[in-house]
Amino acid sequence: MPSEAPRREPLNLRVLPEDRALIDRAARARGVTRTDFMLRASRDLAVEVLLDEVYVELDPDAFDALAAHLDAPPAPSEQLRRTLATPPPWDEA
Repeated sequence: MPSEAPRREPLNLRVLPEDRALIDRAARARGVTRTDFMLRASRDLAVEVLLDEVYVELDPDAFDALAAHLDAPPAPSEQLRRTLATPPPWDEA
């Protein structure tokens, strides 16, 4: 038996015509519906906001160790060398 799609609930918004036109234009550029575009944008921002709210508490020694690790250059590896030697996509034409 195929699984049922999750039930969607309505969410109503009042927007200015120019905002709706801008959203519609962006949704068309992405090839998605207005609803899907707005849901994706809202979810992405919601995740970003909540991740910004994460609080990590460290004792001074642990903080110093973490800071030293983050400040240290990555250890050379074959994968890193390949990555650094690969031209960026915007340079390929």
